[in-house]
Amino acid sequence: MTLKIKNRDARRLWLNRQGLSRTPTGPLDLLQTIKNLGFVQLDTIRNVTRAHHHILWSRNQNYREPMLNKLLRKDRSVFEHFTHDASILPMEYYPVWQRQFRRLGARGGRHKAMDAASIAAIRARIFTEGPLSTHAFDTKIIGKKEMWARPPHKRVLDQLWYAGELATSHRENFIKYYDLSERVVPAVYRDIAHSDEYQMDWLCKAALDRLGCATLGEIQRFWAALDAAEVKSWAGKAVDYLVPVEIETMTGDWVSMVAAPDIEALLAEAGAPTSRLRILSPFDPAVRDRTRLARLFGFDYRIEIFVPAAQRRWGYYVYPLLERDRFVGRIELKADRKAGILKVIQIWPESYVKWNGDRTDKLDAELARLAWLIGADTVDWQCGRLIS
Repeated sequence: MTLKIKNRDARRLWLNRQGLSRTPTGPLDLLQTIKNLGFVQLDTIRNVTRAHHHILWSRNQNYREPMLNKLLRKDRSVFEHFTHDASILPMEYYPVWQRQFRRLGARGGRHKAMDAASIAAIRARIFTEGPLSTHAFDTKIIGKKEMWARPPHKRVLDQLWYAGELATSHRENFIKYYDLSERVVPAVYRDIAHSDEYQMDWLCKAALDRLGCATLGEIQRFWAALDAAEVKSWAGKAVDYLVPVEIETMTGDWVSMVAAPDIEALLAEAGAPTSRLRILSPFDPAVRDRTRLARLFGFDYRIEIFVPAAQRRWGYYVYPLLERDRFVGRIELKADRKAGILKVIQIWPESYVKWNGDRTDKLDAELARLAWLIGADTVDWQCGRLIS
């Protein structure tokens, strides 16, 4: 019999699997937080704080920005690679990431940016000199310079990184330093060899665990390390493992999904989320899949950083506002770190939300906490402040 999951329970299940149900306080186990999420997306834009820092801070507000690079550079307990985007993953997942190295390495290898001798020379310099960034090399774009075009050495470094031959040693001011993988990845993880079938099974089950319940497309998009046909093939072999469920959407429709055998236990532990109002990163995994977000929460959200200003519906860098198990609005923020100011550019409550004094107090408290993360001592409202 198909298990039917009401919309409120589906929302609470999703937030619980995403680590957003609990009040984000208490002892911080940063590595475990990353394991619970599966990966944390990296992003270059530091509008207030970079997305990876914001995502981790949202799970535990004792997190501070230097902590992640310590796991990467000193502890070697995480590594960088590509999921749907550049991401941080737990180092213990390295053995099941070999298929992704093969997939992306083969894809990048089809476009030769340099000849074999020049590529070997790049490897030789890293072998001799140690970790190097793209700034250590100087090749030029040949021919017409087009948007997103990169010099050959940058393309080669990324090609070797995608293939797993190079790894991110560390970052300085968010600049990536490449080193030979054998000098970055502990041998205990490099020496494990799993079959491709094992890796696919692990990746699908791990995705489903973090999603709670999902369509096959959502499972495929989670790691972006398998294609749709591979996930469909896996599901056919895992039919005795998968539990059929139907999820009620915000509009009252029902969508067929699958879940792991422990789905009823997961539902039982997914109680009412914290009443704290949360400012989430636009790249938070809880909101990354916009279709899933709209289906479960009725929240229509897009990030408009690449939309021309005149065409934006909201603003440049707009953050979702989560309270309990509802998205209650969105807010545009900007930090001036040198001046120690967190600026509120604009705020938009959702149409179904009646803003009151209690919600205003919660937002003020969250803004103060976010300001504390970046060392700001002032929150400057540059728009009309919402009051009851």
